[in-house]
Amino acid sequence: MATTYTISDLAKEFDLTTRAMRFYEDMGLLQPQREGAGGRNRVYTARDRTRLKLTLRAKRLGLSLVEAKEIIDSYDSPRDTAPQLKKFLAILTEHRKKLEAQMVDLQANLDEIRTHEKEAKALLVKTEKSKAGKP
Repeated sequence: MATTYTISDLAKEFDLTTRAMRFYEDMGLLQPQREGAGGRNRVYTARDRTRLKLTLRAKRLGLSLVEAKEIIDSYDSPRDTAPQLKKFLAILTEHRKKLEAQMVDLQANLDEIRTHEKEAKALLVKTEKSKAGKP
């Protein structure tokens, strides 16, 4: 018999809320089976666990959930992996370019802050010296 998990099992293992798990399900990232009265109980398979793990890895990389879903869904087909890897590389390359552009903007912002800090410190020293010289 295949290993299965409850929503609580996976939420605890991955330090998530059950609400987050349901959100991932709504996004189509997870597709648990339903059991019990009215299908209220979610039953997750090893496949769902793997998809959750990949989703969280994609989030750590800064990818959107839509991007994560595209990548993860492409691996559902066990055939030729070349198209899947090309898609994965294309998404990663685009994301890296966005991050590099953000880093350039952040560096410019930090440089400007440093300039203002230096100017403010110089003005403070000047102000304190002029106060000290007055009776």
